[in-house]
Amino acid sequence: MGLRRLTVAALVLSCLLAAPPPASATTTAAAALPEVTPRPQQLAANGAPLTVPSRVRVLTAGQPDRPTRDLVVSVLRTAGATQIEESPLPDTGVGAGDLTVVIGGATDSRVTDALRAAGGTLPSAPLPAEGYALASRAAPGGGSVVLAGADASGTYYAAQTLRQLVSGTTVAGVTVVDHPLMPLRGAIEGFYGSPWTHAERLDQLAFYGALKMNTYLYAPKDDPYHRERWRDPYPAQLLAQLGELIRQAADHHVRFTFALSPGVSICYSSAADRAALEAKLQAVYDLGVRSFSVPLDDISYTRWNCAGDRTAYGAPSQQSAARAQVDLLNRLQREFLATRPGTQPLQMVPTEYGDVTETPYKKTIREQLDSRVEVMWTGTDTVPPRITVQDASRAAAVWGRKVFLWDNYPVNDYGQAEGRLLLAPYSAREPGLHAQLSGLVLNPMNQAAASKVALFGGADFTWNDAGYDAQRAWRAAAAYLSDGAPSTVEALLAFFDVEHLAPTFGAAPWQPQAPQLAARLTEFRTAWTSGAKEAALRTLRPYAQLLASTPALIRTGVTDQGFVADCAPWLDALDLWSTAFIRTLDALTARLSGDETGAQRLFTEASTLVTRAGAIQTIPGETRPQGPVRVADGVLDVFLTEARTLR
Repeated sequence: MGLRRLTVAALVLSCLLAAPPPASATTTAAAALPEVTPRPQQLAANGAPLTVPSRVRVLTAGQPDRPTRDLVVSVLRTAGATQIEESPLPDTGVGAGDLTVVIGGATDSRVTDALRAAGGTLPSAPLPAEGYALASRAAPGGGSVVLAGADASGTYYAAQTLRQLVSGTTVAGVTVVDHPLMPLRGAIEGFYGSPWTHAERLDQLAFYGALKMNTYLYAPKDDPYHRERWRDPYPAQLLAQLGELIRQAADHHVRFTFALSPGVSICYSSAADRAALEAKLQAVYDLGVRSFSVPLDDISYTRWNCAGDRTAYGAPSQQSAARAQVDLLNRLQREFLATRPGTQPLQMVPTEYGDVTETPYKKTIREQLDSRVEVMWTGTDTVPPRITVQDASRAAAVWGRKVFLWDNYPVNDYGQAEGRLLLAPYSAREPGLHAQLSGLVLNPMNQAAASKVALFGGADFTWNDAGYDAQRAWRAAAAYLSDGAPSTVEALLAFFDVEHLAPTFGAAPWQPQAPQLAARLTEFRTAWTSGAKEAALRTLRPYAQLLASTPALIRTGVTDQGFVADCAPWLDALDLWSTAFIRTLDALTARLSGDETGAQRLFTEASTLVTRAGAIQTIPGETRPQGPVRVADGVLDVFLTEARTLR
């Protein structure tokens, strides 16, 4: 179902974004190009669409992995193929007739010959890691589709693009040359509060693969075995679940990074503590983990956890804390990771993670930490209002290496986010960051499925920040969640708008609340003040009715039931707020007609609905912090109060 959603979403999005009819045939072809998420580096028309017949040949060069082959076969079956014949790619060409799909490496001459025969191209330089080229072209009696990957992940990503080229029983005729601009792209489950469930994690990993995100960091703050009880081995059942997650990640070309956060209680100078840390990492290495992280965030460096550390490193200070951390991390990199095959460089989160100010702590890390270790950074604050290329450049200078951005959006585990879903588009990250970062991961909400709205944008941005369009990605997320149903897309965008506010740790948010609704209310006020009162009501009412229909449309039209469950309290509250909105407009209509008694009755009904809406709480145990849900606060509530005084 997830694959079908993304395919239909791409088709609906291309309709939503269609330009006015162009004058030339060239621009007509360009306007007809399918929408692909993430946006490819190069996508061009290559003739008429291919019709997928009942019989299709799939020819493989080398050994494409099972997930890639399974994905291609699934896409073809969805498009109507019933007889799929798989065989090795011959040395003498693919032949004519039928629809032929070629899957292989971009360095195999047989694959590149087939690619060129289908109208495709390759750059003069080798494709970057995870890159791919794709060509699809119709021919009498069939046609050909060629997927050529720079590596196994590139071939898998070519198949993910193919999935988005399908419309009904046809495949768009295109050529694609594509690769990611950021090496590491994905999410970190790094929030406080209820960790995601095992089922939610499995779903997220499949979602990441579909959007070409290659990184997942397992770091839930409230998993006791991650932080408070970091020394204790995982119980057998939880270890088995981790093993299933690791296999799921591999199947979707996602790097599973296991994080262990010992800073709350570790004795850096203790051989026993170092052995416990390595034993915990070894247990998941044996399950298949090859990427590890040691977050040392949200701890104190003004005290030691043992007397031995004072003896080894001196009195507590920024510099002595950094020296202790460097000793631990360098030992892990050089003696644990470097001696085990297949491991990736160690990742760490410094205690000073949210600024670019030079300090003794940062100086020590910069000068003494092994150059292979990746340093994570949250921007110029814990929840920064923006992240610029200059910010990242300054961070690279202060840490002595490109930093790995831990982006605290759409996480909602802090006081300013109480009662909120954060559904604004992923934005205020400057194009060009890929040149200054080693990677970027988003820290999602406690609500896993609802986080997909922001993650859609994060996937698009990290793949191709130079071509990123936040509004396009936002609409793509709505199309994905709704399986492309236009009325549900419209409802989702209206819902996203009333959950648009994105707070910082300060008083001012970095994204405003309900900008679409606010704009309509501003237009209403202008018209009302000018004397066009009936016209103002007529113009505003359809949007109030859209908000009133939104909860039901989402409950019945969104195919991701996890999203519906995550949003349930906010949908319930919107039911009441939107009805109060309509009652208020009805009251103003009654007042204009001279029925003040009726107007007061309707205003009272609206007030009662508002009181009921304000009593709805977030899901207990699911959200941190717990509190009343917020819907278009500061916008709709202000208008409903103000409307009572309008004459």
